[in-house]
Amino acid sequence: MMGTSATTLNNNNDEMTEDTQFVKAGLFIYKVNTLVIMQIMVVEFQLEKHSHIYYDTEEDFLCRKQDLKYARLKRKEAYGGGNESNLPLGILGLYEHLANIRTDIEWADTVASRKESSQKYVSWSDFDDWKNSPSSMNNMPIFTYLIVIVSTVMMFVAMSKNMWKIEPISTNPMIGPSAQTLIGLGAKYTDYIVNQGQYYRLVTPMILHAGWIHYILNMIAIYAIGSAIEIAHGSFKTAVIFICSSIGGTILSALFLPEYISVGASGGIFGFIGACLADIVLNWNLVFGQEYNLTEKQDFWRKATIVIFLAGDIALNCMIGLTPFVDNFTHMGGLFYGFVCGIIMIEKITLERRSRSNSSNGNSSRNLMQASRTIIGCIIILLCVKFSLLYLLTGDGETSPCPSCMYTSCVEFPPWKPVDQKWWYCDK
Repeated sequence: MMGTSATTLNNNNDEMTEDTQFVKAGLFIYKVNTLVIMQIMVVEFQLEKHSHIYYDTEEDFLCRKQDLKYARLKRKEAYGGGNESNLPLGILGLYEHLANIRTDIEWADTVASRKESSQKYVSWSDFDDWKNSPSSMNNMPIFTYLIVIVSTVMMFVAMSKNMWKIEPISTNPMIGPSAQTLIGLGAKYTDYIVNQGQYYRLVTPMILHAGWIHYILNMIAIYAIGSAIEIAHGSFKTAVIFICSSIGGTILSALFLPEYISVGASGGIFGFIGACLADIVLNWNLVFGQEYNLTEKQDFWRKATIVIFLAGDIALNCMIGLTPFVDNFTHMGGLFYGFVCGIIMIEKITLERRSRSNSSNGNSSRNLMQASRTIIGCIIILLCVKFSLLYLLTGDGETSPCPSCMYTSCVEFPPWKPVDQKWWYCDK
C-alpha cells in the first residue's frame, strides 16, 4: 500500500509539474501577444499624428520637384556619384543612397514650409551639414550604442566566468569561452527552455557572443547597419526591429536545432538587414528611378548586379552561421521578422502632389494603406510567433521537426579531413 501510494503521489506530482509548465507557457505566449498588440497601437498612434506638407498648386509641386533635382545635383557636386555607372552596391550602399534621398526630400519640404510661413530660406549645404553634424540629435543612435555597450560588458563577463581562458579552436573557433560558460550566462538551450521553463533564454542570447571574432564582427555590423536605421527611423522603431528579430530568430533556432546551443546578436543584425531590404522595396522607384537619380533608364544587367551583391551580403553572413554556437536558423528567422517589421513600421516616401483642398481624402487614403500594411504585418508576426512558440513549448525539447536541417547551420570543417583532424566540431 505504501508503495502504491508513493507511486500515485509521484504521478500526481508529475502531472502537476506538466500542468505548471503549460500554464507558464500559456502566460509567456499571452505576454508576447500583448507586446505585438501594443506595437500595433503605437504605430497607429504615430500614423494619426503624422503631418504632411501640402502643395496648393501645380506650380508649388513642380517647385518642390525642382528643389529635389537641385539637391541631387548639389549632392553629386559635393560627394560625387548619382549616376548609373556608380550607383552604390550592397545593402549598406543602397541604404545610404536611400537615406540621402530622404534628406533631400526633407530639405525640399523644409524649403516649401519656410516659404509658406515667410521664414528665412535655408540652403541645401547648410541643411546637409546640420543633418550630418555629430551634435545633431538626429545623428545619435542611442539604442545602437546601448546594444554595443551591453554586448561588450557581457563579453568581458563571459571571459571572466571562463577564468579568462580561451577554449581550443577545435571546440570554439570564435576564440572565446566554453559552452558551459555560455549556458550559465543564458545561451539558447532548448532543453532548459522547454523542460525547465527558462524562457529568458529566448531573449538573453542577443547580448552574448561565442568569442572575440564573433563579437567584433557583430559589433561592426550593428554599428554600421543599426546606426543607419536608427538615424533614418528613430530609436523606438530600431529597438522593435532588433528585439523582435532576435527573439523570433531564437525561437526558430530552438525549434529546429534543439540539441545545439547558440548565442549572438546575429538575429537582430539580420533583422536590420531585413528592415533595410523592406525600406528599399517600399521605395524601389526612388532608389532606382531615373527621375531622382538623373540618369537614363537602368538596364537589366545593372539591376541584376545589384541583386547579386545583395545576395552576396546575406550569403557571407550565412557562412559564419556554419560555425559552432552560431546558427543560420537565427539568421533566417531574424531576416524574416526584420523584413516584416520594416514593412509594418517604415513609411513609404512619396513624391505625389497633395493639396489642401483634397488633403482629407489623400491623407485618409495614405493612412488607410499604411494601417493595412501594419495590421496585416502584425497578424503575420503574431501568428508566426504564436504557433512556433506553441510547437516549441509543447515538444520534448530534444526532437527537431527537421533532423537533417542541422547541416544547414553547423558544418565540421574542413569536410575532406579525417574525423580526428577537423579544425572544429559541431558538439551537441
